[in-house]
Amino acid sequence: MTTGIIVFAHGSRIEAANQAVRSVAADLARAADCSVVEAAFLELGRPNLEEAADLLVARGVERIVIIPYFLTPGMHLERDLPTLVAHISNKNNSIPILVTASLDGHPALVQILADRARTIEPHTLK
Repeated sequence: MTTGIIVFAHGSRIEAANQAVRSVAADLARAADCSVVEAAFLELGRPNLEEAADLLVARGVERIVIIPYFLTPGMHLERDLPTLVAHISNKNNSIPILVTASLDGHPALVQILADRARTIEPHTLK
């Protein structure tokens, strides 16, 4: 079964922020050795989630995994995302769509924060 991955972010009026998400999706494609990865945005960026799913389906995927690029769960993930997923699945003959957890709680986040803290001059952490 061919699986496509969507990195799903909120989206921003600042195009550089949206491009950063697209870059993360491209990096994921290389790291996971998966050529069927798209970025998608809830609002303020393109493609939106439905458009990204359409791109993956056109490329022959039989299942879609959505990775929310959100630090914490909230209204968008609890309310908006399930509605979008149901619509996309129905539109595509009930294609299986799996949604992972948000980034919240992943153990690598603590390491990322520690790495960022170490980039500050030691005397500024007081």
